[in-house]
Formats: sequence, C-alpha cells, structure tokens
Amino acid sequence: MGVGLGDLPELCAAQVLLRLDAPEICRLARLNHAFRGAAGADFVWEAKLPENYRYLVSFVEGGGGGERWRRRRPAGKKEIYARLARPVPFDGGLKEFWLEKSKGRVCMALSSKSLVITGVDDRRYWQHIPTAESRFHSVAYLQQIWWFEVVGEMDFCFPVGTYSIYFRVHLGKFYKRFGRRVCSTEHVHGWDKKPVRFQLSTSDGQHSLSQCSLGEPGSWVLYHAGDFVASKPDQTIKLKFSMAQIDCTHTKGGLCVDSVLIYPKGFQQEGMVRSQKCRC
Repeated sequence: MGVGLGDLPELCAAQVLLRLDAPEICRLARLNHAFRGAAGADFVWEAKLPENYRYLVSFVEGGGGGERWRRRRPAGKKEIYARLARPVPFDGGLKEFWLEKSKGRVCMALSSKSLVITGVDDRRYWQHIPTAESRFHSVAYLQQIWWFEVVGEMDFCFPVGTYSIYFRVHLGKFYKRFGRRVCSTEHVHGWDKKPVRFQLSTSDGQHSLSQCSLGEPGSWVLYHAGDFVASKPDQTIKLKFSMAQIDCTHTKGGLCVDSVLIYPKGFQQEGMVRSQKCRC
C-alpha cells in the first residue's frame, strides 16, 4: 500500500508550515489530519507573531472586551494571531492597530479626532461629517481656511522594521443621492497654488521633510509623509508627523481629512502618492 501525504508525521508537517504565510497555513490545514494537527501547534504560530506580541496583546486585555479575554482559558498562539489580525482599538477608540494577515506585520490607523487640526473647533472652517467611508465613521471636512495644519503624535513599541506614514485625504465633499455616491467639488480651491508640506520626526533622531500637490478630486488618496525605522521592539518610539499649507496669501478648502495610516514599508493600499523630498 502506498504512502501519501496523510501519512506524513505531524512534526514534519509543522516544519513545512513554518515556511508558509498565515493564509497558506490555514488552507493547507484543510488538506489532511497531519496538517490540521500541525496547524494548531503553538511553535508554528509563535514564529508568525511579531516578537513583541505580548505587548500588543496587552492592548486587547486593556481595551473593550479585555476583561472577557483575561477570564478565558490561556489563549493559544493561533488564537492570539487571529485576535491581533482584527482591529484592536485603543486611546478611547481613536486609534487602532492590527496585523496584516499575510505576514503578521503591524498596521495602524489614527482617526482625524486624534489629530491636532488648526481651527477644527470653529464651525466656520471645519465640520465633522459621519460617513461609512471611514473606518472611524467620521471625517473632518474643511470648508475654507487660511492656515491649514494637521499634526499627530504617537508613542508605540513597533516590531523591528521600516514603516511608512500616510495621510488619507479626499478633495471634495461626498454624499449619497438616490443610493449613488456623489462628490461636490464646489469648495475645492487653493491646493494648486502651493504644495502641501509633510514632516516626520522620531524620538531617536529620524527626520523627513517632503512636499506634494493635492489632486484627484472625488477619490481617497494616501499621501506619503515619510518613513521611519523601528530597531528595538521593546522600546517605545515617539513619532510626530504633520501636513501643512500655511501660506496665508490665499485660502484653501474643500478637503476631507480621514486618518493617518502607518504601514510596513512596501505594503500597498488604495491610491498611494509618494511626496517629493524637499531640498530646503
């Protein structure tokens, strides 16, 4: 009688799974009993988790549903991976992180309400618009202003790697009419006069300065604000980032600010635009 994959020892199957990404492990687990058993092994999933996953799990324990998580039986590494692959909110729900499912790398989003926006409390200039197009269900819409500046800060222990920061913005005010998405560009002005400047600095001395003209009305665009390197997974790095157009010779308006996104460098998402480094 011939020997097939079903006769493969579970330990050998686990060695195969160690060389695969998380979705591939889950698909192979459906193949036979040996791979199904190996796919639940802690040492397989611990190899896929970030090195500081215990720090990341502390946000689950301290956030919504955290008490329920702590009272459960000790979670296996596969269960931990699955939980961290779903959004983990923190800072009152204004920020969240998650593991991208393929490589287990950390991604993060910060809502517009977690950012310091010049004049945002003055309804002559800004208003918060509820929308299903934001993961935070709300965006900040700029009607008109002279001094445009959006600043964010973040303290976090990132797993070792290089990360990119993006501002997710949209030119034009969008809404639904008869079930269809409509975008009004009536108040879009001033962005073609001067480029927007993006700055990034870190607590360990990394700096980035770039600029880019905003375009593509009617679409969400990710504007690249800079990259940073996290070299110590057990050490908090403080980030400060901004986008600004503060030339007060003209007004600008018609812009939605949704969020700031932090992705592993090279991770591709919707409409990314890389800004140009400043020579000044």
